[in-house]
Amino acid sequence: MPIDPVGQQADGFRISLRGTSVDVPPGWEVRIRQGAPEPGEVRLPVLHASTDPLPAERADYGGGVVERLRSASVFVALVEFGEESIGSNLFPEVGELPRVSAQDFHPFQLQRRIVGQAGSQTFFTFAGRAFCLYVVIGSFARRGGLARKANELIERLEIEPPK
Repeated sequence: MPIDPVGQQADGFRISLRGTSVDVPPGWEVRIRQGAPEPGEVRLPVLHASTDPLPAERADYGGGVVERLRSASVFVALVEFGEESIGSNLFPEVGELPRVSAQDFHPFQLQRRIVGQAGSQTFFTFAGRAFCLYVVIGSFARRGGLARKANELIERLEIEPPK
């Protein structure tokens, strides 16, 4: 699993990789790395953000991170998919980056169920690129406030069209 050295917790810090960037909000740690490609594929960005420290070793959808989330914590993964996914039925075109609401979260939306946690998963095409936005919150009971916290980060994301 590739490890990237990019990331900060300081307010106002901006990180970017291959047209995916974010202004890091206070209290967040963000890292962007290039995912491991299949033979003949391009390495596409995978963004990880958390209100808890990100471990060096972590899977695309938060393995290694989500097991450590506290009840007030949020984890966000923005995973890019290849050209074959752009505009497909699973990845519909959207005019703006999707936000999350309390109603989007459910314990069964997790890659692996962890007691108390809930997740939200949205597939979409934006700026000519296909993505999955995967958000895990530390407490289903606190989903309203944690959804707002996740949106603080999502609203700072910028995605440029492919060059």
